[in-house]
Amino acid sequence: MQVSFPSATLAGIEALPVDVEVDVSTGLPNIAIVGLADSAIRESRDRIRAAIRNAGFPFPPRRITVNLAPADRRKEGTAFDLPTAVGILAAAADTPPALSWQRNFLFLGELSLDGGVRGVRGILPAALMAAREGYAGLVLAPENIPEAAVVENLHLVGIRHLREAADLLAAPDPPAAAGIPRRPDEEAEDDAESPDYAEVRGQHHARRALEIAAAGGHNLLFNGPPGTGKTMLAERLPTILPPLARAEAIETTVIHSVAGLIPAAGGLLGRPPFRQPHHSASDAALAGGGNPPRPGEISLAHNGVLFLDEIAEFRRSIIELLRQPLEDRRITIARSAATVTFPAGFLLVAAMNPCPCGFFGHPRRECTCTPQQLAAYRGRLSGPLLDRIDIQVTLVPVEAGELLDHEHRGEPSAAIRSRVIAARNRQRRRLSGRAQPLNAAMGERDRQRFCRPDAAGRALLEQAVDRLGLSARGVTRTLKVARTIADLAAREEIGTAHVAEAIQLRVG
Repeated sequence: MQVSFPSATLAGIEALPVDVEVDVSTGLPNIAIVGLADSAIRESRDRIRAAIRNAGFPFPPRRITVNLAPADRRKEGTAFDLPTAVGILAAAADTPPALSWQRNFLFLGELSLDGGVRGVRGILPAALMAAREGYAGLVLAPENIPEAAVVENLHLVGIRHLREAADLLAAPDPPAAAGIPRRPDEEAEDDAESPDYAEVRGQHHARRALEIAAAGGHNLLFNGPPGTGKTMLAERLPTILPPLARAEAIETTVIHSVAGLIPAAGGLLGRPPFRQPHHSASDAALAGGGNPPRPGEISLAHNGVLFLDEIAEFRRSIIELLRQPLEDRRITIARSAATVTFPAGFLLVAAMNPCPCGFFGHPRRECTCTPQQLAAYRGRLSGPLLDRIDIQVTLVPVEAGELLDHEHRGEPSAAIRSRVIAARNRQRRRLSGRAQPLNAAMGERDRQRFCRPDAAGRALLEQAVDRLGLSARGVTRTLKVARTIADLAAREEIGTAHVAEAIQLRVG
């Protein structure tokens, strides 16, 4: 007898429908899995056999063929364990079950040797695909339910063991939908332990630069000696970013779901992600890769912040990987089997020391680097990459008196975030209908339309080009930063002061 159960496989960050067809026929006992299955699926034969036996069912001593259709599409992962095992039980039954509603539910789950059903990664893209293709719901492990519940109007059936799945075969109607555990509202959580800019002493110039970067989505580079607060400042940047809109939250959660990084509570990721890879990370860890390709740190930072501390210590090949996503907000991974494009619309914050010893330009410490060492260190960041970083800030050590002043706290993150949200709302109205309504992502037409400084501001920018040697890209990005500064000031016109501050932030 032959039966089939719907399931899904991942292709990049999307899920594609797959029919798990199971045929049980006479012949030598054997399980054959066909349909371009990866090693994890081929290994499932022994896992499924043990799960069926340990769940209390006899394993049919017959020839079993499992086809994952369409057969010309590569499949990967352990989510086919459950539909394969259920298909074997249904096809081997003395009285074949009258499958009805089961054909309209996706079956997704990994099996343990004792027959337990485990959660799998990529549930959110599978749920989105199910809703798009008109499926009624999903049969899956309870731990995956909060993630799948993000998609509305899907009937979710949670099962913990293969015996429960077998009971579904004889059920004329689907069981009641699983209850959705309430997830705490991230915005309502106690932020007493969360980092806050009120804790930062001094560095007012750097705080202002971060506010502008957050408001317009501009990339930023901190350059300064050790102990000047570069990491502390960068780690607090997510606290002044607006919460993710629903579309952004779904897109971000899908990427983390594919990578298997959804927290146990499930649900949407409401806050912008903050990723901080170590400088020893490989190219694949940063850009994404593997077989099949999975998202790397660049994509995991989508709609959030990618912080590269000690960027000059990263390998040159990794640093140059940033050039495409900084321009296109996506990264393409090409492999012989497939080419996958992952979103990569992140805000880059990089930090570096001014020299190998770290004390070049320090007011109280002497630099021990030779001119050759200094030139080689600075040359680790190419000109084209630096040209794509809108804001470059040099930090100096904070004076002891200001550092030890515990009576006067700095401005809290909540106050800064309110200004950032107001500035982004102005951009959203101005750039209505654009995929990325941020000043940093403006195309050339929008830049020419909305980034026109007044006469004095234009004259100042022309002087900067002559004296500082700004490139064409540098001029464009300076104008976008000036537009953001004007938005923070609630001004429609870009004035001289806005251009002057943008130039200062550009040249460090």
